[in-house]
Amino acid sequence: MSDGNPLRAARSPVLALAVAAVSAANTAAALLAGRRASDVDPDRVAVAYSSERWFRLDARQPRAFAPESAFFPTRDGWVRTHATYPHHARALLAALRLPSSSTAAEVASALAAVSTLTAVTSVTATGGLCVAVLPASEAEDAHLRQAPLMRLDRIGRAPRRAALVGDARAPLRGIRVLDLTRVLAGPVATRTLALLGADVLRVDSPRLPEIVWQHLDTGHGKRSTLLDLASPRDRPVFDGLLETADVIVLGYRPGALDTFGLSPDALAERRPGIVIARVSAWGDGGGRGFDSLVQAASGIALHESSDGHTPAALPAQALDHSAGYHLAAAILTAIDRQVEEGGSWMATTSLRRMAAELLGGRHGEHSGVSNRPVAAQPPFDATRHLQHFTVGEHALTTTAPAISYPDGPTAFASPRPWAGDSPAWKDPRRVA
Repeated sequence: MSDGNPLRAARSPVLALAVAAVSAANTAAALLAGRRASDVDPDRVAVAYSSERWFRLDARQPRAFAPESAFFPTRDGWVRTHATYPHHARALLAALRLPSSSTAAEVASALAAVSTLTAVTSVTATGGLCVAVLPASEAEDAHLRQAPLMRLDRIGRAPRRAALVGDARAPLRGIRVLDLTRVLAGPVATRTLALLGADVLRVDSPRLPEIVWQHLDTGHGKRSTLLDLASPRDRPVFDGLLETADVIVLGYRPGALDTFGLSPDALAERRPGIVIARVSAWGDGGGRGFDSLVQAASGIALHESSDGHTPAALPAQALDHSAGYHLAAAILTAIDRQVEEGGSWMATTSLRRMAAELLGGRHGEHSGVSNRPVAAQPPFDATRHLQHFTVGEHALTTTAPAISYPDGPTAFASPRPWAGDSPAWKDPRRVA
């Protein structure tokens, strides 16, 4: 049993944002399956959003953030760092001129001795991640909210797609998805596509190792392989996969893959009829980032403060999850439009856009969930919303699907080990 729906403890209307995002994916999936969408369960949504609380690997709960990934006071303010990946931790310590064995307390001491600007500038220059904790900008958020939560554009010509099989339990059967995403928002989107029957193949660089539990938390129903796009041996293999891919999901900062000839325009030209979906931290022109950093820089962390000074995090990485579900909804909508209109399509969103939506609070009007925080709640049983698997020799507990519509899938397929699969589609077919 839990003390209550964890998302209701936030000062921000996180549960309303979450229910609206999952409902968007649910409605799009039901439409593609020829069914009427059901209402989503707010408790199940909250468990899915706070998956790191319930995840167990051999009965052990992993640490979601490294100790060096935290809010730290500086000489004139606060910063938020991200050092959960080893290469980010090394960059942070190098910027602060600390040895590799340094503790979080030593990081705190070093940051307390410098200004916020110095901290952000020096850490960023070494390839690390550090942002200033800032108050919300009403003008910036209002400007961001003028754009849709999820932008969907037709970017090229292609014949109309044949109608899908129409199987409610697997409406995406026959759809191939190249998953070039990491961490959370992109993997949440592609996990949803795999749940709906798509053949999802995640491709990572061998130079960027993944955190084991993090992949297992969002790897349901997918396969995972390693390819180096800069390698003369691996690049032709990737190009072969792209020849028959229906969807490619990009989770790296905008422009990061352009040098490999994988810009949206290049992809649409090479593979007419493809759906390109891109999620980023800050939007077009932005750099690298994570949910926790966007919370800090957008004003959410100060809004969540209990004393108006000390920043605090949301009870879940709600920007990531919300972006993931909205991205999945846009991909489903694009596939439906291909059947009606043809064309190549581009779907884009960002964590910063989700932050503006949360700070505006507009989603609560249509989500059916009150925006008011609830301090005391009756307990709810999170175990009703969990699944159990055996992966290799390991016992695994994860959350169950948050989306649900009549005759649709009710459970995730098991995750597979990261990088444990060959770079090939499940079933061969001729190049379209």
